[in-house]
Amino acid sequence: MNSLYFGDNLEVLRESIKDESVDLVYLDPPFNSKRDYNLLFKSPEGAESNAQITAFEDSWHWGQQAVHEFQEVVQGSNTSVAELLIALKGFLGTNDMMAYLTMMANRLIELHRVLKPTGSLYLHCDSTASHYLKLVLDCVFGVENFQSDITWQRTATHNDAKRWPSITDSILYYTKSSSFVFNPQFRPQTEEAIAERYRHQDADGRRFHLGPMDAPEGGGMAAINKTTGKPNGWYVWKGFQPPEKGWRYSPETMQQLHDQGLIYYPTKTDGSHDLTKRLRRKLYLDETKGAVIGNVWTDVPPLQGGAQERLGYPTQKPLALLERILSASSNPGDMVLDPFCGCGTAVDAAQKLGRKWIGIDITHLAVSLIEKRMKDRYPGIKFEVHGTPKDLAGAIDLAERDKYQFQWWACSLVDAQPFGGKKKGADGGIDGLIYFGDIAGGKEVTQKAVVSVKGGNTNVSHIRDLKGVMERDKAAIGLFVTLEKPSKPMVKEAADAGEFKAGNGKLYPRLQVLSIEDLFNGKRAQMPDMAMGTLTFKKATAHKKKSEATPLFGEDD
Repeated sequence: MNSLYFGDNLEVLRESIKDESVDLVYLDPPFNSKRDYNLLFKSPEGAESNAQITAFEDSWHWGQQAVHEFQEVVQGSNTSVAELLIALKGFLGTNDMMAYLTMMANRLIELHRVLKPTGSLYLHCDSTASHYLKLVLDCVFGVENFQSDITWQRTATHNDAKRWPSITDSILYYTKSSSFVFNPQFRPQTEEAIAERYRHQDADGRRFHLGPMDAPEGGGMAAINKTTGKPNGWYVWKGFQPPEKGWRYSPETMQQLHDQGLIYYPTKTDGSHDLTKRLRRKLYLDETKGAVIGNVWTDVPPLQGGAQERLGYPTQKPLALLERILSASSNPGDMVLDPFCGCGTAVDAAQKLGRKWIGIDITHLAVSLIEKRMKDRYPGIKFEVHGTPKDLAGAIDLAERDKYQFQWWACSLVDAQPFGGKKKGADGGIDGLIYFGDIAGGKEVTQKAVVSVKGGNTNVSHIRDLKGVMERDKAAIGLFVTLEKPSKPMVKEAADAGEFKAGNGKLYPRLQVLSIEDLFNGKRAQMPDMAMGTLTFKKATAHKKKSEATPLFGEDD
């Protein structure tokens, strides 16, 4: 079954992914740009909300973990990678870049292990570390298995640039062996290109252009026949002398082309063959797939702020970019792995194209975002989520290991936006936000619920604090999510907050206490929501199969 893992991808790869079980790996790791990327949520009015948290820190530091992983690589079986890292350490020293490259080398070794012999890997990076990463990949996969350095234009230039603007990313493409899956991709031709290239028409109106019939450079029909000393394609065809390298086709194939009307015979004004000119082959417009796409991609635009598929994740890539990669290097039913899956574009593309998939991310925020995305996009989809708490013991363990991951996970249980982040005092007493639809004065309005999450040592004062936050932020409802079972004074204090009367005439508790155990047992917050949750999170557009799509263009969504 398709799987989503919460955890360090190095551990997940080693513990859960079998040798030679994956057909295609796509990874878009942090680039070591030394930036913190914030995940921006929007308020229902469209303005940028204060509900902004750090999705990931794009920086790596030389420390105990880097030293440990460096030693793992140096003492491992891949001596080429070990020697490279030792040389790089001598050149770079023990700095942040060295820590980054050590982390990547360790994971690339594991990704090579899980790839099938026919498998491929695409590593998405930028100029910050691409030159170093290519050296690492050469050592892991072998120089002979480097296939291409794809350049993707990810943005346009700006007029106020003070240097040559950096507008491209690199996608380094390697295969595990010389025998690999590759399906050429084609770019549809423009009307201008069609008008210029396909200038000929048959009597029935079919447009075509003329292609060569002489043998290309190299072997095949161009090869010299040892007996005659001439190219293999050296023969006269219906009075036309062979070209310098001979004909491209054998006499048998030439006869088939002739019978199918695919040879263009130049004629004189009297209609007879003009033997002084060359034969050409008819190539019909309605039979062409378009121009083969090379390694410079300028036709996949980046996601703009208002793009329908944009979910607010800082480094989200266009779905079309991943569809191209998956279509080229995998087939339906193949297994696709993304070990840095972020907001899940690769697994979305895999699901859409009929591939199996595995996604891994180290933040629960990303995992919960992907869960929501996939369920919105593919109603009824089934997949397994590993590494997130499944019971109270798991929740306790997560809270003890990382209180912020615990807060973000607890917020996902009540469908709340995480709020604040890791900076001390940034949350103002709020760990999550929920916006819900209501009616006031006969009009639809947006109400707000604030969420407070506590992983331990709770008491009645925390309920009083949440009451104050609700008054300060004019929140209609407050949710107190607690890992511990609430005490009777806490329950009484929450009840004293009274009730909220919604526009539908129903009453809802203003302050609700929900234990993690209650949530595991199916208990949910009580509040109206005319908007069905779309005010809190942007809802991914449901995928339509071709048979369900509008017939205007007959294309997928």
